Amino acid sequence: MDYVSDIEWPRRAVVTAGMPYGNKKLHFGHVAGVFVPADAYARFLRDRIGADEVLFVSGTDCYGSPIDEGYRRACEGSDTEEPFQGTIVDYVRRNHDAQKATLDAYGISLSVYEGSCLGASAGIHERLTRGVFDRLHANGHLMRRSTLQFFDPEAGVFLNGRQVTGHCPVQGCRSEKAYADECDLGHQFSPEELINPISAVSGKAPEMRPVENWYFDLPNFREQIARVNADNAADPDVRAVVSKAVGEFLAAPVIYIKNELQDDYRALADSLPAHEFHEAEGGKQSFTIEFASIDDRDAARDALLHAGLKIRTGKTLVPFRLSGNVAWGVPVPEMDGVSGLTCWCWPESLWAPVSFSIAALLHRAESGACGSAAQADPGAYAWSAFKDWWCSDDAQVYQFIGQDNLYFYGVVQPALWAAFEEGDRMEAYPSGDELRQTRLIANHHILFGKTKASSSGATKPPSADELLDWYTVDQLRAHWLALGLDQKSVGFKPKPFDPDEAKRADPRVADPVLKEGALLTNVFNRLARSCFYEAAKNFDGMMPLDAPAPDVVERAHAALHEYERLMKAASLHAVMSLMDEFIRAAQKHWADGIRDAEHEDDDAARRQVLADSFYLLRVCALLMHPVAPAGCEMIAEYLQIAPERVFSWHAPFASMAELCDADEAASGAHAVKELPPRTDFFGKHPSQFK
Repeated sequence: MDYVSDIEWPRRAVVTAGMPYGNKKLHFGHVAGVFVPADAYARFLRDRIGADEVLFVSGTDCYGSPIDEGYRRACEGSDTEEPFQGTIVDYVRRNHDAQKATLDAYGISLSVYEGSCLGASAGIHERLTRGVFDRLHANGHLMRRSTLQFFDPEAGVFLNGRQVTGHCPVQGCRSEKAYADECDLGHQFSPEELINPISAVSGKAPEMRPVENWYFDLPNFREQIARVNADNAADPDVRAVVSKAVGEFLAAPVIYIKNELQDDYRALADSLPAHEFHEAEGGKQSFTIEFASIDDRDAARDALLHAGLKIRTGKTLVPFRLSGNVAWGVPVPEMDGVSGLTCWCWPESLWAPVSFSIAALLHRAESGACGSAAQADPGAYAWSAFKDWWCSDDAQVYQFIGQDNLYFYGVVQPALWAAFEEGDRMEAYPSGDELRQTRLIANHHILFGKTKASSSGATKPPSADELLDWYTVDQLRAHWLALGLDQKSVGFKPKPFDPDEAKRADPRVADPVLKEGALLTNVFNRLARSCFYEAAKNFDGMMPLDAPAPDVVERAHAALHEYERLMKAASLHAVMSLMDEFIRAAQKHWADGIRDAEHEDDDAARRQVLADSFYLLRVCALLMHPVAPAGCEMIAEYLQIAPERVFSWHAPFASMAELCDADEAASGAHAVKELPPRTDFFGKHPSQFK
């Protein structure tokens, strides 16, 4: 009986994993919330559709005000650190190298990890950014707007986005950590709306001065965004948080005003642009005035603020700023006599994965993996070949992101992709050589205990590197994938970092991080060891190639099918639940079978249960390979079967004989590597031994 899949997969795939800022190392939230899930998915796709058909890309976000401000502070030094000596590129490279070392330690199998100002990606990214601005300008989707920017009169400088902090003005948002035009929860607003702004340079309240910048006409793409979002809402494989978050920005432009200010509003109402008045409902403290356009809303906002009314604006589509005057940024080409601007870091981070993909293809071509013609001119090859990955109907881009970035990836990016189209077709789903819409896989926040994991927050989470002093990589990967971040924000509660010293010291208090690790170190490890030790003890180091029992094959095929279905939806926590059940069942099949065979002294039964168990071990190793790659690859090593065969879905999954050569299949046995005594495929961390 052969395994037949009914799940359709793309011919080739790109997996992206966000971009950490180049001003810091990685805390565990970066690795747990995005990189490990993305890596598991990329590893699965390599096994499912072929390693050469998958690109897994990411890199350091090198530009913008967070890095500029971080560099400024590093050069000033602190009580614990000497002033940084070097250029801003040196500063970014130092942090990038630390990030890459951490990702390597966690087995994050990226095709490329460079940076928007580092490696081959740097020149590629500048070229791509120029092309983006040229295309948007040619298609008429850029707006030159004179807006107000914060200026510190005491320091005599314009302030970049991260040099101003205050309270978010968006109705319903409680964030007290907002910057010049966005808060830490991803809400966008105009700088003049920021509540209680303070300059990080002088510590004083800044003033507003006019500057000119380029904006993308985002409100003009409401229809395209709405269509993509409706399709996402109807797709059971797209997480509900995506369409819910995006849908909030498709609301009409509104202003919220406290009920007690209604008389003041009434005195001004006739002088405001045309609008609809909505009474406060359900005991709410504010009434609403709704406008037909964002320009009308902004005009009313300015008038109300000038009159001294305290107001808040609602989420809606607003012109999206593309440029700024931060010196450390990707240069914007001169257009219509406007020069000297740089690209704001958020928009260029949206097309940075394309830049990284081109860099990855460039390196492939340079290595000779793409043929002699590509190796002769790798640059030309890469710039042409990336379209097979990003601009083709038989390819799919999967983007792993945090839910607080859905405004950029779920609202702005679909509109930009439609705006890039040559000939200004403005199609929601571009065709031909244009960028295709991507599949967004948005995780909720991973918390440290009950607090959002943020290296800039009040409660400092452990770094990803610190955790490796207490846990193995496989233990952490398995635990993080099982948390269910696709459903809700979940707390990460490692016992060694519990703030309660009594709990840390009490051996009766279990460490929740080790729950999934126990499946690896106890159950899966026992199954693997039992198979190899039994082969050495009673079968002369040979694996019998007898056909597995029909019920064993049926159970394995059912698991394979369910696993594919869950992976299609990127339901990684459900994958872990499935594997917990399947691995335990496989171990029980071995334990019950070998017990009965030994009790009956039945050599045929002993041979059959070992054949069954090696077959089940092979399926377990394939399905757990994305989760715990090191241990599973060690299983393939001791099977003495090429990893590309063990970790391939292109097989009937009928028996182990299909992985062996014809002579071995005819003889009914395959030699496995001798497993030394007390060898673990999935070991515990040294700190976990008493």
